[in-house]
Amino acid sequence: MKAITFKEFGDADVLQLADVPAPEVRPDDLLVRVHAAGVNRADLTHRTGGYGRPNFGDSTIMGLEIAGEVIETGSAVQGYKVGDRVMGVVGGGAYAEIARIDWRMAMPIPAALDYVHAAAIPEVFVTAHEAMLHLGGLRRGDSVLIHAAAGGVGSAAVQLAYATGAQIFATAEASKHERVVQLGADVVIDYRTEDFADVIKKTTNGRGVDVVIDFVGAPYFARNVAALANGGRLIQVGILGGGAQVAVELEQILYRHLQIKGTVMKSRAQAEKHAMVRRFREHWLERFDGGARLEPVVDSTFALARAADAHRRMESAANVGKIILTMAAEDLV
Repeated sequence: MKAITFKEFGDADVLQLADVPAPEVRPDDLLVRVHAAGVNRADLTHRTGGYGRPNFGDSTIMGLEIAGEVIETGSAVQGYKVGDRVMGVVGGGAYAEIARIDWRMAMPIPAALDYVHAAAIPEVFVTAHEAMLHLGGLRRGDSVLIHAAAGGVGSAAVQLAYATGAQIFATAEASKHERVVQLGADVVIDYRTEDFADVIKKTTNGRGVDVVIDFVGAPYFARNVAALANGGRLIQVGILGGGAQVAVELEQILYRHLQIKGTVMKSRAQAEKHAMVRRFREHWLERFDGGARLEPVVDSTFALARAADAHRRMESAANVGKIILTMAAEDLV
């Protein structure tokens, strides 16, 4: 089968289309003919050596989410059969014609969606639900600040917050504000020219927000704490801003009853990942089909052979929503 490989860590040019053996099916696996695969920030970290080795996870091939058709099932699989359309999160191996996925990490693709839009769902919407609703406890009538709201997880979080009935503050660069408002944000803040903590303080009459969803890390930490209401929850989903060290006034945590939680799907035990997917599926999956639909936000598509260009697109930070790789026959040359 065709897949994207790389022989050394480096820039996007290290990614190459190559012939590799198809993965073997284990008892809990679905073998899937991949039609589309999502590109994620973790893929960039993988490519540049941030995980320390090329086989971090379940495969030496990168990629964390797929959409495709089941072509074989393992002996312990329940609820799926050959021919089913599925999407889901894999432990690596998505940048390929064929991938294997633990059946408990898979979900049926809603009938209204094609493979490209299905591939834009699993990683970002599961992460957004876990961070904002399960860990952050967001409820109707709450307020939330969502950083990087035009990105994959950010755009998913805005939609889930809107569907929950929360007041939404979001940060994004000015050129992306209109799209973020269309997704449901009430107040969009230009992180380049405005101080989001000041905007929230003024807009909420000093109260702050109930939940902050942050991907940036150290450069935002103090202002995230300042933006929280008493009893507020800061959920740290990434550290894209660099730097792992922060300073915190413990009195702020104690006397304002704040909570700070971190979440990364990739490093969780498999049973915890199963639970994350199940929580999202039970709560939201039917909302991608029929009436008041959630929308997988697709920024752009690239043929598998152009994976390097897809990575450059993500590195440019120009995308609004997901970047997707496609595996049509004409894309594998």
